[in-house]
Amino acid sequence: MKNLKTIIGIALLVFLLHTSETYAQDGYQRPPEVIAQLIDAPSTPGVSLDSEAEWMLLMERPGYPSISEVSAPELRIGGTRINPATNGRSRQSFMTGLSLKNIKSGKEFSIQNLPTNPQISNVSWSNDENKIAFTHTGKEGISLWIADVATQQAQRLTPEIINNAYVSALSWLPDNQSLMVSTVVDNRGPAPKRPATPKGPVIQETAGAEAASRTYQDLLENSHDEVLFEYYTTVQLRKVSLNGNMEKVGTPQIIKGFDISPNGEYMLVETIQKPFSYLVPASRFPFHYEIWTTGGQKVKTVAEIPLDEVRPKGFDATRKGARSMNWRADAPATLYWAEALDGGDPNVETEERDAVFMWEAPFTNEAKKLATTQLRYSYIQWGDDNRALLNEQWWAKRLDKRTLFNPSNPNQAGNVIVERATTDRYNDPGTPMTTTNAYGRSVLLFDGESLFMSAVGGSPEGDRPFLSRFNTRTKEQEILFRSEAPYYERPIDLLSRKGDQIITLRESETEPSNYFIRNLKKGSMEQITDFPHPQPEMLRVNKEIIKYKRADGVDLSAVLYTPAGYDKEKDGPLPVLMWAYPREYKSIATAAQVRGTPYSFTRVSSGSPLFWVLRGYAVMENTEFPIIGEGDKEPNDTFREQLVMNAEAAIDAVAEMGVGDRNRVGVGGHSYGAFMTANLLAHSDLFAAGIARSGAYNRTLTPFGFQREERSYWEDPDLYNYMSPFMHADKVNEPLLLIHGEADNNSGTFPIQSIRFYNAVKGHGGTARLVMLPAESHGYRAKESILHMLYEMDTWLETHVKNATTKPENAKIDTKER
Repeated sequence: MKNLKTIIGIALLVFLLHTSETYAQDGYQRPPEVIAQLIDAPSTPGVSLDSEAEWMLLMERPGYPSISEVSAPELRIGGTRINPATNGRSRQSFMTGLSLKNIKSGKEFSIQNLPTNPQISNVSWSNDENKIAFTHTGKEGISLWIADVATQQAQRLTPEIINNAYVSALSWLPDNQSLMVSTVVDNRGPAPKRPATPKGPVIQETAGAEAASRTYQDLLENSHDEVLFEYYTTVQLRKVSLNGNMEKVGTPQIIKGFDISPNGEYMLVETIQKPFSYLVPASRFPFHYEIWTTGGQKVKTVAEIPLDEVRPKGFDATRKGARSMNWRADAPATLYWAEALDGGDPNVETEERDAVFMWEAPFTNEAKKLATTQLRYSYIQWGDDNRALLNEQWWAKRLDKRTLFNPSNPNQAGNVIVERATTDRYNDPGTPMTTTNAYGRSVLLFDGESLFMSAVGGSPEGDRPFLSRFNTRTKEQEILFRSEAPYYERPIDLLSRKGDQIITLRESETEPSNYFIRNLKKGSMEQITDFPHPQPEMLRVNKEIIKYKRADGVDLSAVLYTPAGYDKEKDGPLPVLMWAYPREYKSIATAAQVRGTPYSFTRVSSGSPLFWVLRGYAVMENTEFPIIGEGDKEPNDTFREQLVMNAEAAIDAVAEMGVGDRNRVGVGGHSYGAFMTANLLAHSDLFAAGIARSGAYNRTLTPFGFQREERSYWEDPDLYNYMSPFMHADKVNEPLLLIHGEADNNSGTFPIQSIRFYNAVKGHGGTARLVMLPAESHGYRAKESILHMLYEMDTWLETHVKNATTKPENAKIDTKER
């Protein structure tokens, strides 16, 4: 099998050598300062609250990392990316400072004795919330640290021995005096060197079993990759006490995950086994579910899960055997898990899809069947001995089902409290709120027979989050709190078991997100943070939700931004940047629902299109592009026609308002939004130009399905050709800017997708520019890369949209049957 990384590398080299004859490679560029200053704006601290709302942990976040940090050496093996210098994950985001704020007094205390140049991650409160554990990543490794809440002092507990390359770094034990920690194996020696001479060919073999697989990236490719993967992911668990004492727990293993039982006596350990795979990432390698004592003695092997290369087709498919194994949150040491009753095949007709089993310590009896599901098992939220909430879903029909059942009496019929379409925002009752039990675990909070639910609050006016008391018997909701204009306010946590004291996160168009304590009984509120506006340049920008219909009557919406002080009567129509991402629906009614809110705070992030409202554009963000297939019809069967209808309706809406100039509209998107953009330029003449970032354009390179398309290329080759803009590159007659990270590891969006599409457009005389960002993945992180991306986009929009020399024609919809 040819080495894909080598192919991509050669293609990039050939491309650069060829283009260097024509285009100067001038290094990283900076966009106009009105754009750059938004990237330079300080980050708002991260926040973590204790369960009693006594202390707030503030985590200082730096700006964007430098290209030297992003391009540091990394190993791309087993579907993961590892920093070999630190034995941690590469491309991590770190905190650079910690402080504690006493909510009652309002006083803030910086945590003292932090490491020099802190690179903090894996922050975790102890169960009693008196200590905070975290890791610090230095140049040569990762160390474990602890901070005392009462004294606000930090201390280091271990040298740089933490192994966070694959498994999680740490977990508190219930005694609050020790942690279970993943560490590097003692005396493991230097990393294996790549052989100067190959040992032999790389061989794979199949023997008739169907093994449709996504186009995963960063996979193992040869025996040396296998050796490296084993070297970096093998860990020695250690129990580390707060006084710094360490003891080994068990033997070195490649550990996929470990979870301590609520009573602290046992651990559920997932150990990866051989053979490894060159087709799937490490998450699908063979592994064992094992029960250990927290002292390291193996008690039981619960299940041996084979290599997961062969799986039925479909998004509702799953593997055979035990899956989603966890400890009950409300019991001392009881495991539960699901197993497919249909062989994991969604095409099997059956009344029962999955079974859920439960097994109590000391694990000497047989496991008990707890429940069966009609749909695919998702998860369980535990309450107490007599109440738990079973969640199941079915993607193909977009179904969500939640059943309240009695785990102490599995034969008693459960009560279905929610049964709805996952895409139906208007009728979403929300997510149950939880409380912390004696084990330090999150469990459902009941008030009699009612649950407290926090919901996004979808409505025709936009999202209005609410908190309700949901009666599980009558299924009626009593609204306790609802966000009111001109604010967008979300319930975050409950401070009382009656739900009359809550913590919310509140913002408006001009006020950044801040935390409040609300007393619903008294009708009072207290602000507990005061984060300043990080980007005051955006204060006077105008924002509104606009609603309109597409040609077939489907209701659509978009969030429209216009420059500060804009007056359409005086200033006339503006150039427009439309930014969108297509989504599939099985119902016109849910596709037509309004999403978003006009009252949320506008913080411009690196991938946002909102920079250009400061450059004199009208910007349409979150422009709805539903792709609908009701009943037996599949959404993608009319993908192109629906794309064009969505675009035409949006342009008509902004033009008829007198805000947008229909002859100066640019369209753009990231990932599937880039795919949309390329298709719109190929199949319509509505736009002056397009911008496509990190997209996939030839769907035959993702032949076993893509996005939410379940059919394979061989089942419907016409569909793949119909939807692939690469196959229609000769029709792209508007300027197209393609941007892609050279190290994109997102499934399907290989960098070669943009390279090949650029060459196809160029080969047919189109106008295009290809920008490959060194070391960047699917999303771009380095400050230099982001500023250069914005420079390229700004130059493209100014040249081909704001100052366009040609006018788009009327929409050209290719209605030819596929």
